[in-house]
Amino acid sequence: EVLLVESGGGLVQAGGSLRLSCKITGIPLERYYLAWFRQAPGKARDGVSCFANHDGLTSYEDSVKGRFTMSIDFVKNTVYLQMDSLRPEDTAIYYCSADSMGCRLDHQDYWGQGTQVTVSS
Repeated sequence: EVLLVESGGGLVQAGGSLRLSCKITGIPLERYYLAWFRQAPGKARDGVSCFANHDGLTSYEDSVKGRFTMSIDFVKNTVYLQMDSLRPEDTAIYYCSADSMGCRLDHQDYWGQGTQVTVSS
């Protein structure tokens, strides 16, 4: 069974920081593209960051560049999202995901259950 379990969400003031974690079991992380998505109230799910296993590069959505950092611990099978300088517009449910084909917006093989991040102004 493949499981993705996020943690680390919460309530933070604007300008603050949070670190999300996603523990993944059941798949070899080094063979998958790994990503973070988020869904704000009333909006579609959007990509935040994605690690491409074929070249080891991480891409970021424009609004989070320079503020969010994605990292992976292949020993602990855990994906992290360090979020700094948080803004109210970062408020959303954050999901981690894994996909065998690529950093696809329209499909991911596996999803976590999500963790709520709320940024107060």
